[in-house]
Amino acid sequence: MNRYNTLPLQAGVGLKPEHYGEILEGRPPVGFFEIHAENYMGDGGAPHRYLAAIAQTYPLSLHGVGLSIGGENDLDRAHLARLKHLIETYRPASFSEHLAWWTHDSAYLNDLLPLPYTARTLDQVCAHVDDVQQTLGVAMLLENPSTYLLFEESTIDEVDFLAAIAERTGCGLLLDVNNVMVSSVNHGWDPKEYIDRFPVEFVGEIHLAGYDETLDSAGARLLIDAHGSAVRPDVFDLYVHTLGRTGPIATLVEWDNDVPDFPTLMSEARMAQAALDKALPGMRSAAQ
Repeated sequence: MNRYNTLPLQAGVGLKPEHYGEILEGRPPVGFFEIHAENYMGDGGAPHRYLAAIAQTYPLSLHGVGLSIGGENDLDRAHLARLKHLIETYRPASFSEHLAWWTHDSAYLNDLLPLPYTARTLDQVCAHVDDVQQTLGVAMLLENPSTYLLFEESTIDEVDFLAAIAERTGCGLLLDVNNVMVSSVNHGWDPKEYIDRFPVEFVGEIHLAGYDETLDSAGARLLIDAHGSAVRPDVFDLYVHTLGRTGPIATLVEWDNDVPDFPTLMSEARMAQAALDKALPGMRSAAQ
């Protein structure tokens, strides 16, 4: 069992309100459901009734987008309290957040923004991760970002930055393979080299998603982490390569925009499950 969570080594999908009834009636064979924490921070109501019923049958992965772990501000204590209440109520098998920031002083920005990788920001993020884990009483997973720019002041490679956070805080990592592809194309990296260097001993969950594609002002490919389409073939190939290093890891198929019908989500989950079934235990990197 993964030391960062108790999710089954299976494929899961995001829980969407338009699918509540179908899930409860059909009890589909999916490994787990992910919920976005901020969607369930209200008191009572239909969302909680449905979630409580679904949680009786399926493990939950709680994924946050609002902590601003990479920000300079102290963490929002009220937000942490709401997270703690959700965790105590539903006992999710996994809790994760993003290596990003979205608040500054009293401003709240509707995006997950990147941060420079420096010794100062490393200390800052580690302090925030420690605070989160101590407050919530659970080990968390931190997700690698999708990025569209690089900071001149960065002095630490992204993979090394993530590894250092995990080593210093004891948190795990959520490896978003789509984010790796998006960032690699946008910055001219080799995505397989990124995966080959990634500290897979800390990985507790994997994400897959679809990206959008356009051109930047210079006419070069620009990928956007859109979560509004099926997993692209190059991302799935990178996922198979990743499983060659990690072995089977609980894998979520994200589809948050232009959400399709539930059979389409299940089709994506079955593709991921087939890859997981081929990833034999014991294939983790010997470097662990």
